[in-house]
Amino acid sequence: MFLNSKQKTIGGAVSILAIAVLFSKLLGVLRDRLLAGSFGASIDLDIYFAAFKIPDLIYGIIFAGGVLVSLLPLFSDIYNENKEKSWDFINNLINIFLVVFVVVGILFFVFSPELVNKMVSGFDEGAIQKTIELTRLIFISVLFFGLSSIFSTILNYFNRFVAYSLAPILYNLGIIFGIIFLAPHWGIFGVGIGVVLGALLHLLVQVPTAIKLGYRYRPIINFKDSKLKEFVTLIIPRIIASSSSQINFIVITFIASGIGVGAISVFNLSNNLRYLPIGIIGVSFATAIFPLLSKLWAEGQVNEFCNRFVKLFNEVLYISFPIGVLIFVLRNEIVDIVLKTGSFDVVAAEITAAALGLFCISTFAQCLAPILLRGFFSLKDTVTPTVIAIFFVILNVLLSFFFVSVFSGDGMFTDVMKNILGLNGTVNFSVLGLVFAFNLGLLIEFLLLFYFFKKKIKELRYKEIYLTFLKVFCSSILMGAFAFYLLSIINASSLVRFIIVSLASFAFYAILTIILKMPEINAIKRLIRRNGN
Repeated sequence: MFLNSKQKTIGGAVSILAIAVLFSKLLGVLRDRLLAGSFGASIDLDIYFAAFKIPDLIYGIIFAGGVLVSLLPLFSDIYNENKEKSWDFINNLINIFLVVFVVVGILFFVFSPELVNKMVSGFDEGAIQKTIELTRLIFISVLFFGLSSIFSTILNYFNRFVAYSLAPILYNLGIIFGIIFLAPHWGIFGVGIGVVLGALLHLLVQVPTAIKLGYRYRPIINFKDSKLKEFVTLIIPRIIASSSSQINFIVITFIASGIGVGAISVFNLSNNLRYLPIGIIGVSFATAIFPLLSKLWAEGQVNEFCNRFVKLFNEVLYISFPIGVLIFVLRNEIVDIVLKTGSFDVVAAEITAAALGLFCISTFAQCLAPILLRGFFSLKDTVTPTVIAIFFVILNVLLSFFFVSVFSGDGMFTDVMKNILGLNGTVNFSVLGLVFAFNLGLLIEFLLLFYFFKKKIKELRYKEIYLTFLKVFCSSILMGAFAFYLLSIINASSLVRFIIVSLASFAFYAILTIILKMPEINAIKRLIRRNGN
């Protein structure tokens, strides 16, 4: 009954999604802690992270990795016209995906050695062979995630966010099971088995709710279905955008493999940590608001669309910017708490903390990007975000090569960065060039999304957004200075320092924004009260 419960308001949906994402991300933190403790910043952990890249790219190519935003509006139209046809369409899509997966799977197993060899050319021969085998194992998860994304669309349409939200939680639990129970026997391959198990659970938890809503499997395959052609038309830009993103990570992996052992691990572990607030805030809010924005725009309610969008945009900005500042201030404490255990030594912790600190450059932008993307998708514009995504990949590749070169040398810039990040000759400092380039690219991508969205919808109250940004920026900088001061006078464990500084800093930030009479504080109060009831 609980799995099938319907969320009737955006606030309720946001609450369910945010709580579930928080729990999932905390499990992700535990997962990374177990990985770091078991393997350290080692070649095995480098192999593990590298093994995801090609399966992720293939998933992006054959199923766009963002099928929900393309399928949901189409499923909505068909379901409103004829419920039976909507389920036939879903079955047709599932069966065609299975056919495509089998064909692509055969090709993948044939050509994976050559693909992996080129991607991790900096590895030795033994490590390359191990990466090939683990990549083939993790590829199985593509099947489960592809099917799961279709069922996710069904659940989102009917506002059944509970089972949808449990899926990533079970995925992380599968990986954790692999680390604890399988890795002692099969090493990093035990973790790979956990990945496949988690992906299967990601699918299975959503199927019963879909059946409850009326879904029944039928062996239908119709390549000539007009709705299928419409779906392909909608999804092609998402395929390009998703594939571009995965190609970007493959290039990063290629560069990192040549930097030295642990570079891939440092980038991915710090990237996972920085994604915690993005998943909880940006993705949760964007997922919950997307059905409403699509409906308002389709019905021609432009003013209400603009009101909802600006309100949500400012609320996410209000929460995300100070979090980015605190991540920078507390980067060492965060890494000490989460990763510094077992085989993860002091040097690895120091460079990972520095990488995490650099991610603060784009934290607010990455929390707001999902809102802007859902805005474009509500207008049925998937082309603009796709073109921007392609530009981002090209830009990031160029920036990566440039800044890796800059960070690997000596000069005033690297000296300044080392002082800012509190580093003193840490080995593999050049890996931070990858992180810096990635974040600079993400910030530019966000600015381009905002610029072109502004050109499309001139009715939005942009002066209100600019004023909110100015107030949030000033309050966050003052809060950051306050946090630095507190950190300097508290002599305690990393966990105690993190808790005290975080709570005191957020209280300080709240007081500043109350003085500035920012209405966004009221939205946070409502959310807290709703979650407490």
